[in-house]
Amino acid sequence: MLGFLKKWLFKDPNEKELERIQPIVDKINGLEPQIQKLTDAELRAKTDEFKERLEEGETLDDLMPEAFAVVREASQRATEEGFRHYDVQVVGAIVLHEGKIAEMKTGEGKTLAATMPAYLNALTGNAVHIVTVNDYLAERDSEWMGQIYEFLGLDVGVILEDMDTEERQEAYQADIVYGTNNQFGFDYLRDNMAIDKDDLVQGELSFAILDEVDSILIDEARTPLIISGPAESSPALYYKFARLAPRFKESKDYEVDEKANTVTLTEEGIARAEDILDIDNLYLDENMDLHRHLKLSLRAKALMDKDEDYIVKDGEVHIVDEFTGRLMTGRRYGEGLHQAIEAKEGVEIQKETQTLASITFQNFFRMYDKLAGMTGTAATEAEEFDEIYDLDVVVVPTNEPVIREDYDDVIYQTEEAKFNAVVEDIIESHERGQPVLVGTRSIEKSEELSRKLRRNNIPHNVLNAKHHEQEAEIIKNAGQEGAVTIATNMAGRGTDIVLGDGVVDKGGLYVIGTERHESRRIDNQLRGRSGRQGDPGASQFYVSLEDDLMRLFGSDKISSVMDSLGLEEDQPIEHSLISRALENAQKKVESRNFEIRKQVLEYDNVMNKQRQVIYNQRRKILYGEDLKENILTMIEKLVDEKLEVYINEEVHHEEWDLEGLINYAETLFLEEGDLEIDDLADCGRMKVKEKLLAVAKENYEAREEEVDSEVMRELEKIVMLKVVDQKWMDHLQAMDDLRQGIGLRAYGQNDPLVEYKNEAYDMFQNMISSIREDIIKYIFRIELVSGELESRDSSINIGRGEVPSAYDTVRAQKEAEAKQAKRQQQKQQNQQPQKQQPIVKEEEPGRNDPCPCGSGEKYKRCCGR
Repeated sequence: MLGFLKKWLFKDPNEKELERIQPIVDKINGLEPQIQKLTDAELRAKTDEFKERLEEGETLDDLMPEAFAVVREASQRATEEGFRHYDVQVVGAIVLHEGKIAEMKTGEGKTLAATMPAYLNALTGNAVHIVTVNDYLAERDSEWMGQIYEFLGLDVGVILEDMDTEERQEAYQADIVYGTNNQFGFDYLRDNMAIDKDDLVQGELSFAILDEVDSILIDEARTPLIISGPAESSPALYYKFARLAPRFKESKDYEVDEKANTVTLTEEGIARAEDILDIDNLYLDENMDLHRHLKLSLRAKALMDKDEDYIVKDGEVHIVDEFTGRLMTGRRYGEGLHQAIEAKEGVEIQKETQTLASITFQNFFRMYDKLAGMTGTAATEAEEFDEIYDLDVVVVPTNEPVIREDYDDVIYQTEEAKFNAVVEDIIESHERGQPVLVGTRSIEKSEELSRKLRRNNIPHNVLNAKHHEQEAEIIKNAGQEGAVTIATNMAGRGTDIVLGDGVVDKGGLYVIGTERHESRRIDNQLRGRSGRQGDPGASQFYVSLEDDLMRLFGSDKISSVMDSLGLEEDQPIEHSLISRALENAQKKVESRNFEIRKQVLEYDNVMNKQRQVIYNQRRKILYGEDLKENILTMIEKLVDEKLEVYINEEVHHEEWDLEGLINYAETLFLEEGDLEIDDLADCGRMKVKEKLLAVAKENYEAREEEVDSEVMRELEKIVMLKVVDQKWMDHLQAMDDLRQGIGLRAYGQNDPLVEYKNEAYDMFQNMISSIREDIIKYIFRIELVSGELESRDSSINIGRGEVPSAYDTVRAQKEAEAKQAKRQQQKQQNQQPQKQQPIVKEEEPGRNDPCPCGSGEKYKRCCGR
């Protein structure tokens, strides 16, 4: 008994999970014979049966075995390939349904595995979102796997970049929705900027399955999604400082910290800047903009490398994802860095932007009721998935044993010697017909290697951000005999490399890594391209002491060992100790990056709580049929705030500032003369409040009667949305500014995060109060003139052009209804026989008289037009 307990207690947790899941798999397999006997119609009818059983009280877990068996059978009948889910794919499907991460190696069929939990969870009536890393995969999978869902009577939608609002709305109404992480995230932000509920597209965030979950939730976690609008700025300063930057010398005028990704001016550099700019002190307030532009230009020069961090394509600067090698469409570096790079490259500078809405993937995907993910590499980041997302990682065994041979790393002293060795290895493999997949860290290295291969007459394909469009085709053919493929990072390519005829006998796919990545996951993903489904294969990494990882984080012992051995430049060392040293360096970087991502999240969590308050308020406004009570409640809260200021209970009655209170109220909801000091002089505090509120309500009723109830409701909605959006946008900018400078609080022995939280809270409360004040001011002070809004108070900027459209919409609708009623009345009259009457000319109404059509408008604004 003791031995059994020891064996169980010390058993690997992953093995325990697999043992728990296996009986469920057995049950699904046991149902297969009876499911196979069903006709196509009977199989399809199972969907309605499952939905009815859910309504009658069964749970998704109750339905899971039978539903998964139905999907497996439907897959064999509906797909051209006749796919039947392997048992390990069923294991992965169960893991996903339970809201966990399934680590399934490359080629194990994650795409097919996701169909089971997607179908099961869609039975609830809430859409299931399947998130991919690019539009190609979203569209491919929606069509490929869509055959299964449609066979079972479910609708499939796909969200693509070029879709308009109506197309997106239709796609989101489907049972299963495919799309990229960017599209789902941006649609969430756009929905929370909508000014009409009919413009909303996304719906509930119920269940999401993330393909390449590590790429989305970890690699991209430090880059938030941002929707920006143009800010008032001139590109001249960016161009000016791009010309000045080369005059500043590294180590002399400025120091570069590549680990922290920062540039710091030296005393000599500050003096040089002041001399060039002809100013006395670079750090005076009036020179802060110059200081900012100088730092940006130096950062663009020293830290942002063309064809590694970004590329220039069609006259524009595009960010390259460091983990996938893909272009990050629609993403720009913030805080003016993107503009500084554009100036450096001499292309047209896009207008500097102001953040309108933003969110990190971390906080967006945590809003789903249930979240699951799948990837080939997650175990190395299990701690982060658990701590940040509360997601467990289950490593699913492969369908066939992996027989790929992973060789120890080979290390050279110089990068040149390393690449020469890589070329020799490629030539040898190519000559014996073994396909080679070569992974590089940057576009620049890809093209350098490509030039070397061309000089040796080796035919090859290059896959990087410049050739993104041919990605799937290039990868698909990478396993053919003698093929040579160079790829800039391989994370999440999503296309299997199938071995060509005779390649198995030549050793299968040979993977060469030309440099170790900061993350072990990315290296493992590259290795994982070889040896799928029990195929033979091999992998080899080449490293040099000049590589970034070794230079910045590697062990000095390796360098000293190579020096002591007196090795020539082209003599390598191959030893397991070196591979371990490299892995240790990677672990250091991974740990450091984890801390950075945690810090980003901790700061964004502050913003996230505020964001949810604002977005919830916006939704209430959008769906609120009658916002009048909201406005009156706002007036009461504002009055309470101002009573504290002007007639505080702790101040003697004789010292109350009744004049100040009345003057303030007259800027908002009182007309001049509504209340005099004498009206309030003998009143207690509560009586003052009652009188203010009574007059405010009376004026509100008069205002509503003046503009018409229907117009008033629309006016309330548009003004509230506009004020909330403008204040939130200003708040985002203020929070950005606070975030940039908060680190300096550490010099005063204060915790920057605590300081940030405290100041952010105060700023948010001030914003809420300011929102109330502006909404009330606009509602009472805006004039409607010929369908346009004008302010009674010249100090109020109401942003003409947006609000009038709401008034015009209501008015046009009323006019159309009145004209339709008039036409209907005339039609009915024409259908009845009429006695001939002498013609009498009717007197035409006056221009300001009510229109005789009954619209309620003046004649000049209606039929008199």
